[in-house]
Amino acid sequence: MVKIYCIDNSELADFEASSRGYRSDVYVKTTSNQLYKLHVYDIVRLQQDFETEIELHGYFGIEPNVILVKEVTFSNIKWTVEKLIGLRFFEYLKPIQPNEIDKFELTEI
Repeated sequence: MVKIYCIDNSELADFEASSRGYRSDVYVKTTSNQLYKLHVYDIVRLQQDFETEIELHGYFGIEPNVILVKEVTFSNIKWTVEKLIGLRFFEYLKPIQPNEIDKFELTEI
């Protein structure tokens, strides 16, 4: 079974992520015990970041392991990850090592 973790799964963190349109503390552990860090965006935030970077630097370098969701909430993240598992999405990503995880305790969502 796939497990999804984050550093803070409080209602406040969910609300703030939804408001910002971005979340970078999401980790997925697949059935093969591979661990992946995700950067979750909604399209509005991604477009804002794109436009800002183009204006400031003339280019946009996207973070690895980006997924787009309609709204950055736990329920949308879970739903999207489940769909991506079915598409074998994670087989194309580079897993991280457990020692690469932030020193915070992860909580399953």
